[in-house]
Amino acid sequence: MPPILYRVRAEVDFAGLGRLRRAAWGGHDDGSGWPAVLARSLTWVTAHDGNELVGFVNVAWDGGVHAFLLDTTVHPQAQRRGVGTELVRLAAEAARVGGAGWLHVDFEPHLAEFYAGCGFQPTGAGLLQLT
Repeated sequence: MPPILYRVRAEVDFAGLGRLRRAAWGGHDDGSGWPAVLARSLTWVTAHDGNELVGFVNVAWDGGVHAFLLDTTVHPQAQRRGVGTELVRLAAEAARVGGAGWLHVDFEPHLAEFYAGCGFQPTGAGLLQLT
């Protein structure tokens, strides 16, 4: 099995990203919305198994010291191989180099152990549903 290759802030195959998101999350994502998202991002990291995109994470930010980990996605066939952990590690390092002082992440309870394993500490936070 060849190693997974990771790329930081590299060109993204948006249709491939849509396929990855559909495989991991279901729903409809054709990739067409991602150019606008990444244009506003501090950085992102992709994971590749050969020519296949198997992982992605986005780092949004406030233009200052706060960065936000979003859309951590690993293809179901590549899960439990450390891909997600490495995506988050590389994203955190790229955010630090990019000037962020804090990296925030929101997640569902079943992902608490994963993010704790990535070094995130629990914090109090507030959430206001707008829709």
